[in-house]
Amino acid sequence: MTRVLVLEGHPAKDTFCGALAAEYANHAQKGGNEVRVRHLADLNFDADFGVSSFKDAKPLEPDLEALWQDILWCEHFVLTHPLWWGGLPGRLKGLFDRILLPGMSFQYVKGKPLPEKLLKGRTAQVLVTSDTPGWYFTWIYGAGAKKQTEKQILDFCGLKPKGYHMFSPIRGSSDEAKRKMLARAAALGRKAA
Repeated sequence: MTRVLVLEGHPAKDTFCGALAAEYANHAQKGGNEVRVRHLADLNFDADFGVSSFKDAKPLEPDLEALWQDILWCEHFVLTHPLWWGGLPGRLKGLFDRILLPGMSFQYVKGKPLPEKLLKGRTAQVLVTSDTPGWYFTWIYGAGAKKQTEKQILDFCGLKPKGYHMFSPIRGSSDEAKRKMLARAAALGRKAA
């Protein structure tokens, strides 16, 4: 059994991104894993970091503190989100700005160019919805959001990436195409961690 945290990172409710997160979580739980799901749209917090140094960071609101405890609890972190303007939605990026802080998720070490990763021992997967076809995202755009999410957010803190999965194109896709995407999310959930 693996402790799985699914963060559904769409800033709106009732989205296809949310449906993918639900399929993943449902099938991970059916596979015997302990699963917790958090929805960005339900979290009450100020997404603006708003200061110039970490020492002046605002205290975490209760919803962010609860999410942080879930991150510490989990062994496998799953992030679902839409691709907006080639990256994370602003509110989701703001969540990471606010919650992934030094002394919590990473720690600067004097004399070393890169910080110590404080969330080691955990794995991560990312499920991304997009109107951009996957091949265009990779070969024309250079998969910038994938690099940022896997290397500069997850791995930077010690969460070992185990897959970045594109679900696209969403706009204009048929009901059958969406059913196949949901089945793919379910299959990933069955293989959680």
